[in-house]
Amino acid sequence: MTEREPDLSRVERKKGRNRNKILNSMIAVVVVLIVIATVAIFSGNKSDNEPNDIEETANDTTVNDDKAEDVEDDDKDNATEDSNPTKDEERSAPENTTETEQVEETTNEDGSEESGSVTSVPSDDAIIAETIVNNAWKPVGTTQTGEHVSQYDGTSVDWNEKKQALAYATGLPQDSMIFLKIKNGGGPQKSIGIVSSRDSTQKYRVYLEWVDGEGWKPVKMDKLTTLDFDY
Repeated sequence: MTEREPDLSRVERKKGRNRNKILNSMIAVVVVLIVIATVAIFSGNKSDNEPNDIEETANDTTVNDDKAEDVEDDDKDNATEDSNPTKDEERSAPENTTETEQVEETTNEDGSEESGSVTSVPSDDAIIAETIVNNAWKPVGTTQTGEHVSQYDGTSVDWNEKKQALAYATGLPQDSMIFLKIKNGGGPQKSIGIVSSRDSTQKYRVYLEWVDGEGWKPVKMDKLTTLDFDY
């Protein structure tokens, strides 16, 4: 019995070494499997994310294209609206195409100039070529005080201020005018003057109104075609 013990110890040691080899091999296999599984997991996640990124990019591009189309459509609509007049603008167009309006400068006798809107309307009356209204007309001033009384005596201050207003409205020098008639204009503070140039090429009927403290003011003027009428 004593002589066989060494053989048994060698056998046991040999078996132990074999078990260690098997155990190490199994551990190596497990490690390799873990590495393979880890690589597979990360590779799978990356593959899953790439289509999503591509899809999101495509969606963003589609949204941007839609916005660009909407902006382009809005620009076209605005351009169409700007090129077409609205109904309100069409209604505001002047109905009387024969009436003309322009900005002119009126020269006073003292040399000063006033700018304003001048409206000229052709007339159906045979003796009137056109009727003119100038918004720049102002009262010519007065030296009269107190209650105003219109005078037609041919010599008074009021009479001379009427002549001054007639010259102012027509633009003719007062000393080169013929005052054919100055008469009441339908009220105590209204007058009408029929005047012409000395050669009768310019003929006018001017309507005046009195402004307290400021004098006679032209309000309307007829450009006449003839002086052959009852005035």
